[in-house]
Amino acid sequence: MRPHEVRELVASTCDPSFAVDGSGCIALWNSAAEAMFALTARDAIGRPCDEIVQGTDECGPVCSATCTIQQAVRNRHPVRNFDLRVRTANGMLWCNVSVLMAGGENSATRYSIHIFRQIDFHKRLELIVRDFVVTGTGLSAAQATTLISSNHSPACEADLSAREREVLKLLAKGVTTKVIAALLHISRTTVNNHVQHILRKLDSHSRLEAVHRVEHAGLI
Repeated sequence: MRPHEVRELVASTCDPSFAVDGSGCIALWNSAAEAMFALTARDAIGRPCDEIVQGTDECGPVCSATCTIQQAVRNRHPVRNFDLRVRTANGMLWCNVSVLMAGGENSATRYSIHIFRQIDFHKRLELIVRDFVVTGTGLSAAQATTLISSNHSPACEADLSAREREVLKLLAKGVTTKVIAALLHISRTTVNNHVQHILRKLDSHSRLEAVHRVEHAGLI
């Protein structure tokens, strides 16, 4: 898809939409996005996507220069739609986000087109129902979310290896590095290397945060 075709696609939708270039910066910005974020195209283009959107999910902040969506786009992995709470002109609102990939072979001409659809009332109702299910059944928040929701978390796009998932499952059970190494017949240094890769791929700052994200996303 050529740049002018990407520009026409972004401009053609009535939903807030923008294109992000290979460096993670806004390249195109439609009029609906101007209204939603109270930013003109002149103010938005060239700025990092995460700086404008400031998105969070049920586990906390997810937008950054190394977010799982940018990782998926760089690796040319199709991205499923996901729910994100974003900073808008009317405060923090829940949106369902679709991401389309377009552009040429090299990263300089590759774009990810983000399309936002507001679902704030629906999402707030879903969270109320989730909390009710947790209280009434004793399920965890992650189990209740899986039970009542068909939507995806951005963490679903993390490109985790089979071994990294094994390590995460053991971390979720509270197993120490030493025991993980013994169970998987690898060194503690290798376990720590896997953990660092996991944290980078999930854009997390701690083991607990990484476990929380993958449990919420239903990855383990």
